[in-house]
Amino acid sequence: LLGAALLWAGAGALVNLKYSVEEEQRAGTVIANVAKDARDAGFVLDPRQPAAFRVVSNSAPHLVDISPGSGLLVTKQKIDRDLLCRQSPKCVISLEVMSSSMEICVIKLEIKDLNDNAPSFPTDQIELEISETASPGTRVPLESAYDPDSGSFGVQSYEITPNDLFGLETKTRGDGSRFAELVVEKSLDRETQSHYSYVITALDGGDPPNFGTVELSIRVIDSNDNNPLFEEPAYTVSVPENAPPGTPVIRLNASDPDEGTNGQVLYSFHSYVSERARELFQIDPQSGLITVSGAIDYEEGHVYELDVQAKDLGPNSIPAHCKVTISVQDANDNPPLINLLSVNSELVEVSENAPLGYVIALVRVSDRDSGANGRVQCKLLGNVPFRLQEYESFSTILVDGRLDREQRDQYNLTIQARDNGIPSLQATKSFTVKITDENDNHPHFSKPYYQVIVQENNTPGAYLLSVSARDPDLGLNGSVSYQIVPSQVRDMPVFTYVSINPNSGDIYALRSFNHEQTKAFEFKVLAKDGGNPSLQSNATVRVIVLDVNDNTPVITAPPLVNGTAEVYIPRNAGVGYLVTVVKADDYDEGENGRLSYEMVEGDRGFFEIDQVNGEIRTTRAFGENAKTAYELIVVAHDHGKTSLSASALILIYLSPALDAQESIGSVNLSLIFIIALGSIAAILFVTMIFVAVKCKRDNKEIRTYNCRIAEYSYGHQKKSSKKKKISKNDIRLVPRDVEETDKMNVVSCSSLTSSLNYFDYHQQTLPLGCRRSESTFLNVESQNSRNAGSNHIYHHTFTGQSPQQPDLIINGMPLPE
Repeated sequence: LLGAALLWAGAGALVNLKYSVEEEQRAGTVIANVAKDARDAGFVLDPRQPAAFRVVSNSAPHLVDISPGSGLLVTKQKIDRDLLCRQSPKCVISLEVMSSSMEICVIKLEIKDLNDNAPSFPTDQIELEISETASPGTRVPLESAYDPDSGSFGVQSYEITPNDLFGLETKTRGDGSRFAELVVEKSLDRETQSHYSYVITALDGGDPPNFGTVELSIRVIDSNDNNPLFEEPAYTVSVPENAPPGTPVIRLNASDPDEGTNGQVLYSFHSYVSERARELFQIDPQSGLITVSGAIDYEEGHVYELDVQAKDLGPNSIPAHCKVTISVQDANDNPPLINLLSVNSELVEVSENAPLGYVIALVRVSDRDSGANGRVQCKLLGNVPFRLQEYESFSTILVDGRLDREQRDQYNLTIQARDNGIPSLQATKSFTVKITDENDNHPHFSKPYYQVIVQENNTPGAYLLSVSARDPDLGLNGSVSYQIVPSQVRDMPVFTYVSINPNSGDIYALRSFNHEQTKAFEFKVLAKDGGNPSLQSNATVRVIVLDVNDNTPVITAPPLVNGTAEVYIPRNAGVGYLVTVVKADDYDEGENGRLSYEMVEGDRGFFEIDQVNGEIRTTRAFGENAKTAYELIVVAHDHGKTSLSASALILIYLSPALDAQESIGSVNLSLIFIIALGSIAAILFVTMIFVAVKCKRDNKEIRTYNCRIAEYSYGHQKKSSKKKKISKNDIRLVPRDVEETDKMNVVSCSSLTSSLNYFDYHQQTLPLGCRRSESTFLNVESQNSRNAGSNHIYHHTFTGQSPQQPDLIINGMPLPE
């Protein structure tokens, strides 16, 4: 195994790897690590994938291959170069591989020859007749030895043993093969010795050389005075390819001066002229004319060498020899040959996700003609998303557009090859490109929103609806499964309400729905394909629960006790008096929940009921002799398809203690009560503001004193040096009933409005001058008893004009002097 030569050919598009290996290697021999060498040469290979390239062409797949797991180039069986390439100077196996980065690697594996064969002769003995008059230097060609080995390991030389009267000279033919000529070195005398035996040895170029032998028997015959003689020892002619049989090639002429039969010359091919040459050409024995006798093909053989001998008919004739070299002229008779290098020459597969520039196949176009006749140009026919890129020895077909299997799953491509001959010849080759599927499509629901209407009280397990999603991908990529997305319905998992068949998309109810609890609910259904990774989509499903008349009306007013209600009305109630209002509730909706009222039994002559609002009114006045109790059976029924109803017994009593007032309609007592409380609060609030403002007027205005208070205050004040004159307007008498009150509190008028206990006091009698003075008298009879348990409130009382009377008290607390 020799080293690998790594060469770039083109801007990263083509890499050449060259290896060599000797023949006769056993099966499984590792020749090279193509993966490593390709990576070193610039291939972009995914290290996670052991085989990041694919073999698209192999000229000897039975002999060598690349291991997909390791990327090693190995032999599959023992290689015999002599059988594979015969005697060609070079024996090469070609492989083309393509990387995941759309780069191409061309591998050339040369099979090296071993000297494992010895030369051999076609016969065991060669017999010759030579005239005794043959002069020294006379030459006689001998049959060649054959060695399957090529090059230097083929036949290189010949030897003759013993070497006394005759010698050997080695000659080379146009195809490189070598033959021997027997050379007469000394004069012969038949009378002295008429028979000679020699051994001819053929040797190859090995070290040591292999050899083969043949016995040479020479018989010396009596002389013939003159021998035929050719005008030239060698002739060169040409013949056009495809020349028809009978076409003359050359006329040979050998002269013999003898007369009669001794001068009559016959022409023939030498015995070692190949059988193929004898099939293509023939010679006229009498005239020496060589003509075409078979189909000449330039591509089969460019040059033919014919050894011709001329021999007269006289006794002991010595033949004359010449060599005729025939060159075949090429004609443009071969159309180009297109060879598609792929796993299957008729079908190429490519993924729909293949990027632009992705190589799908290699194309090798050959033309057996030469020169301009063999130069070929290729193109890809039709408007297809592919293009053809030509290199020196082959072409590639690349992806040149977006591929979508769902739109078009295959293409029929046609390659046209045309040579430059005159007239030009062309060839076409068609093949199919199949687009393989990739998981590039999400499942698609037939509609994004599904709605189903189901009546309440359904049977658990009942079928509701089916959802359907389609995925145009193939196989697992297009197989769709369904599942419900987790969610909540009334704080409960949706899985407790519905379930779905993962294969068919059928949705079933898991419980009996109640319209009064759940009027409608929504959930999402997920559709997921089987690709890796999988793709998914979702749709919304809304379940509407229709109401069913499954709720019986319930009478809520008037209050019932064991289905009976008692109502009292005044005996003197007039016509149209509102007796009571019957109210009922029904949890159903629509017509199932719309209620009507009617009286079915009882004293219906005295009363009537409004069918809509349930008001019961009198239809006549009650006289003095009317009975005191009346009975009515009232029924409330809904308007469902199957009506449901509830009934109540209403007992109506006539009471003389009640006043009969005209009732003109239903009165909301609660509303009246709220309005009344609000009005009282508003009036009280306005009053408080008014009192507070009045009590806080400026103290500088003229004051009016209560006599007792004034006296009390005056006695505790320091006397001024200057006496103030008091007018009669400054004195106001307190009424006797107030003045003689046993115990009284004295509080500040200004503090009345701010005292927390202000509203707890009952104002007995305010002095007429309270508006202008600082104090007033309040009755505290009830207050003393209420606040007896309070430790933090002080109650000070005084009688008459006791000197121990405290100062003015605010909110029950004495003021300092």
